[in-house]
Amino acid sequence: MVSESRSAPANRSVEVLAQRLRRRQVVGSRAAALETLLVLRQVIAKARFSNLEQLVAVIRDAGRRLVEAQPKEHSVGNTVRKILHHIREEFHAATRGTVAAKPVSFSISKFVLQGQPRKQAVVPKAESKGTLRENDPDDPDSFARGLKPVLMEAIQDVLDELETVYDNISKNAKDHIHSDEIILTLGMSKTVEQFLKSAAHSHNYSVIVAETAPSYDGRVMANSLSEAGISTFLVPDSSIFALMSRVNKVILGAHVILANGGMFAISGSLMVATAAKAHSTPVVVCAGQFKLTPLWNLYHEYGAHDFGNPSDVLGFENGDLFDKVDVVNPYYDYVQPELVVAYITNDGDHPPSSIYRLLKETYDDEDNEL
Repeated sequence: MVSESRSAPANRSVEVLAQRLRRRQVVGSRAAALETLLVLRQVIAKARFSNLEQLVAVIRDAGRRLVEAQPKEHSVGNTVRKILHHIREEFHAATRGTVAAKPVSFSISKFVLQGQPRKQAVVPKAESKGTLRENDPDDPDSFARGLKPVLMEAIQDVLDELETVYDNISKNAKDHIHSDEIILTLGMSKTVEQFLKSAAHSHNYSVIVAETAPSYDGRVMANSLSEAGISTFLVPDSSIFALMSRVNKVILGAHVILANGGMFAISGSLMVATAAKAHSTPVVVCAGQFKLTPLWNLYHEYGAHDFGNPSDVLGFENGDLFDKVDVVNPYYDYVQPELVVAYITNDGDHPPSSIYRLLKETYDDEDNEL
């Protein structure tokens, strides 16, 4: 039912993004989610369909190709699932008025209650003009024309949510960070950066930033916070456990939040969270809801990891030592749910045990596997 000529530009946009994802030209969960959303908007705008199932199939096909291009960037699949969820909601809302237009069946109970049977209500064809009719043989495109404006509004809502995610997460930062506290963080997270800067508007506090070897992204974070006037200390990763007794709260970012309440976060996060648990220091994670994924991490903790160049950890110049060891340089750690106290999202604060309920509200079960 999809026209080849009209769908060709949309297919090209999907392939272009798939290539960029494979080559790591789109980096970061939020950037990947935004790019995916813009491509899906083009796909829906160009698609021809005469019922909901055809539209869902078109979006699933595009989403599957993008996910296969970069399966480690979970925000791509999450965005596809959220769009499918919104499409079903908007479709049911748009067709709610047409349900009442179905013929009314006759029953003995209605005859007894009403005193006499009524004629079956048949809606004249002229009155049904402008309603959504699936599989209309007279005009196959009428369903798509009626539904697309509603779908574009739904996509815009998701786009607005992504564009304002930092502001919505950080607006309550002053309630989580208090004056004279010492906060510890790891690496460079845009979400955590905005969260800490927002709290600095009303409280004076200090931040300890670990260097986060071998990427040393912590140096970028420390420099940014220091320029914003926040008292910042840059420390080597080896000092984390020794300093944890003085830390009031650990604030981390997340790459993806799993259905069991655990998460994948920048390498070193597991070490920080374990040290925090040993000192009964709360670990709070700042992440947008677009990072929630219905996937589980039940079998082995390394299956979904992404690995970097091992020479960043141990260079070839080390000679004999390099030949005697196996060097692993994971981008992410798996942090168990029992190590996290709360997730701060753009839709409020949630304990790890509530993540599964949030997933039920955000996605449909049939979209868990695209």
